[in-house]
Amino acid sequence: MLGRTYRKLAAQYHPDKVTDTKKKEAEEKFRQIATAYETLKDDETRADYDYYLDHPEQRAYNYYQYYRRWVAPKVDVRIVVLVTLILISVIQFLSATQKHKEALDYAVKQEKYRNAAKEIARERGIPLEGDFRNKKSRKEYAEQVLRQIIEENVDIRGGYKKPSIYNTLLWTIIVLPYTIYRYVAWNFSWFIKYHVKKEDYDDDAKSYLIRRNMSLSEEQFASFNDSERSSLFKNELWDRAKFTEWKAAKEDEQKGRLAASGRYKRYRRYIKNQNGLPLSFME
Repeated sequence: MLGRTYRKLAAQYHPDKVTDTKKKEAEEKFRQIATAYETLKDDETRADYDYYLDHPEQRAYNYYQYYRRWVAPKVDVRIVVLVTLILISVIQFLSATQKHKEALDYAVKQEKYRNAAKEIARERGIPLEGDFRNKKSRKEYAEQVLRQIIEENVDIRGGYKKPSIYNTLLWTIIVLPYTIYRYVAWNFSWFIKYHVKKEDYDDDAKSYLIRRNMSLSEEQFASFNDSERSSLFKNELWDRAKFTEWKAAKEDEQKGRLAASGRYKRYRRYIKNQNGLPLSFME
């Protein structure tokens, strides 16, 4: 019924079917008819219109309903999610790039790295002086060569490592199914190997257990130098009991260093003078 009425009125007032003198009036009438049809044909918009007729005093709410339906852009949620993921990933990549640059800037200023880079430059036959008349240009050229050599050879790990798209949120979500598969397969293999067959832990398993006991990520563990990792293995920290003993010893050692510091002694004197309040800091 509504559709038939709309088609009849639309045909009657269509601007192309009236004379030029009545064209402007017909256009306005046709626009009103089209708006009325769009409002009444949908149950939700019709309910909003009925609410407006019953509650004209609630102007703010009625305006909100109108703009929500007719003015707000109709955007596919999937596009919004994808754009958000891309934006977050770009920010992650730019942040990682900046952190890597900061680490590289620090390394370039270290004398030991500069000396090593100069030695490599000599071995490669790269002159650091260059053929420059201007002293400033010669210095800039030398810095550029040293920076490039240091960047090629220095091992920057952890949160300051070289940025990669493989460390972004978007890539993480793309490979999530494969990651879940690997996780399930790895846990199943671990259960069979070390719980069913009772095999001894290999170095990879020991590294994993040490990381788990110390609550370290792979990147954090990889940032340790060889001497530090060797010490962790030497203390057999993959064993939970030995790790607990080692951790307690480290905490006692830390308390000793704090107790020896003047600041901590002043803090204890301050607490003692505050009506004998109980200590909770590192006690």
